[in-house]
Amino acid sequence: MRSDSSQTLPLSQVKVIDPFWAREIGLIRQAVIPYQWKALNDQIPDAAPSWWAHNMRAAARAVAAKKAGQLFIPSRSSAGIETLPEQGKQPLEDAFYGFVFQDSDGYKWLEAVAYQLMIRPDAALQAQAQKAVDMICAAQEEDGYLDTFYTLTGRERAFTNLRDHHELYCFGHLTEAAVAWRQATGQDDLLNAARRFGECIASKYGPDKERGCPGHEIAEMALMRLYEETGETQWRDLAKFFLDVRGTEPSTFALEDNRRRQEKGQPELPVSAESYAYYQAHKPVKDMDEAVGHAVRQMYLCSGMADEARICDDAAMEAACDRLWQSVVGEKLYITGGVGGTHVGEAFSRPFDLPADTAYSETCAAIGLAFFARRMLQLKPLSNYADVMEQALYNTVLSGMALDGQSFFYVNPLEVDPAACETDTRLSHVKPVRQKWFGCACCPPNIARIVSSLGQYIVTQTKDTLFFHLYIGSDITVNLGGAPLSLRMEADLMKNGDVHIAVTEGQAQGVLAFRDPAWAGNAQVKIPAGVKSWSENGYLYAKGIWKQGDQITIHFTMPVKAVKASPLVKEVMNMVCFTRGPLVFCAEEADNGKRLHLLRALPDQVAEAREKTVMIDGLTVPAITLPGKRVKEPGENAPLYMPWVPPETEDVEINLVPYFAWNNRGKGEMRVWLAERTGL
Repeated sequence: MRSDSSQTLPLSQVKVIDPFWAREIGLIRQAVIPYQWKALNDQIPDAAPSWWAHNMRAAARAVAAKKAGQLFIPSRSSAGIETLPEQGKQPLEDAFYGFVFQDSDGYKWLEAVAYQLMIRPDAALQAQAQKAVDMICAAQEEDGYLDTFYTLTGRERAFTNLRDHHELYCFGHLTEAAVAWRQATGQDDLLNAARRFGECIASKYGPDKERGCPGHEIAEMALMRLYEETGETQWRDLAKFFLDVRGTEPSTFALEDNRRRQEKGQPELPVSAESYAYYQAHKPVKDMDEAVGHAVRQMYLCSGMADEARICDDAAMEAACDRLWQSVVGEKLYITGGVGGTHVGEAFSRPFDLPADTAYSETCAAIGLAFFARRMLQLKPLSNYADVMEQALYNTVLSGMALDGQSFFYVNPLEVDPAACETDTRLSHVKPVRQKWFGCACCPPNIARIVSSLGQYIVTQTKDTLFFHLYIGSDITVNLGGAPLSLRMEADLMKNGDVHIAVTEGQAQGVLAFRDPAWAGNAQVKIPAGVKSWSENGYLYAKGIWKQGDQITIHFTMPVKAVKASPLVKEVMNMVCFTRGPLVFCAEEADNGKRLHLLRALPDQVAEAREKTVMIDGLTVPAITLPGKRVKEPGENAPLYMPWVPPETEDVEINLVPYFAWNNRGKGEMRVWLAERTGL
């Protein structure tokens, strides 16, 4: 373990009291978790089926039959996505339905529940979650194997397609949930299930066994978390093995492909890793220098790499993380904190290819970026990591869920025209309204788990330093320099940049470090007399003896800013967007009428912007009104093409709302990037 790395605090020690985020966390408990439990049990009318509970119960029956010595004949044996029952017919009781990774949806839901229980115990919620735990444990086979797809479709094919069939991905989410469940309840039932599945995997893969690695990463960071929870080094070693094997020759994925070709009587192809960039398996991870392929997989891989760099004190792995971070934030990051520029493969595109209307920007990818950023902060406290983490959390992550918690975005575009989305197949992935559920429902429970665990992103600590990364109102209890200390941070970035931190109990000697956000103007900071302070890497450090009654006040200016992209981002050349604090704003049809492309922003007049609040679906959110122009529409018989003349415009007010709040007032156009006056 790197001696200077920092750790997260248990959620019981970081209680969010922030007016905005406390509402979001409460919404997860009160609305999202009950809604998603119904979805997992296929009880949401007119929503895509989940099949999670169906598959778990079917697998449990199959396991029980095997234990009783009864013959179990899989009703379905084809790999890939199983077809749904014919219309009007009941699903087969012993059949697997949905995607091969369907198990993971319930694991993520259970992890979110565990975080909520850490925040506030709830006997009824715990009892409901226990039903899910019992279902999972009942579906585990005697040798520890736990994947309903292969249990129901033919166990003899298990571990034959690590690239595409997601057993290790499902194991990763099971393990994340199991650690959280143990921390929340003290119970080992789910943790033991994860251990047994892990032992089943470790009996097959390792330095002296078969070579293999996950096609969809997450097992790496889950195994590192299991190691930190249990102290059992086999999990750290297995994670390191998966990372070390990935992208090396001979390619494990190519070997799998050739085995399948042999089974079909097809000729083998050269065994090379070069063609597996989509899976981040085209070169050894320590040699990687560009974020490529499936965006969620890349972010999860980076998170596992950062964990390995910290836990194993691996300088070469840390250097690879640095290069990949720069690739993402320097060339492939949307202003909204989203990543993944193309719907083809849900993937990263080439550098600076960041289209607004066809953006994929999957919710899970932004969540993965927040995972990566927090782990980089644990490695070394550089404010850029927290800036990007905050950017993703306040914008794309929140955009993925409606304000009532009852519908979700998988894709988070920066420009939407509903008529185009509904008629243009090039935009078929872009939905103009949030959906009740998805057949591939990775995003909704992922939102639930990251929002519920927000306290682990606000602060981290070393033995004698407490780092404030996010200014989110919280009650914090920490052991600093060997002594207990309690603090209250009051903040509400939805309103202003005023932050007040008070020591409410205890006395301890150590350092408090406060991030200077990239969006802020010059910070005004007041600290107690006699406290030594200095600035380093975007943090203000304050060292002294902290005692009850000590107070720190910070005032960050939060002006409305006009922001442009690099001229290398050709899709938004001569366009501008507006931000205030961590929030990115957008124009919606509800406030500005149709044909938003006719609006012209005046970035040189941003000082005239008026800040206000609006009510959207019961939530008061900040809004901006600023002067602009609108190109007048042509007459009814105007020609399609005509000689160039300056366009005729009229003065208008442009009204903007936070990006996360768009599409909560019905279907309509939306744009983050507006043409600027120089584009007339």
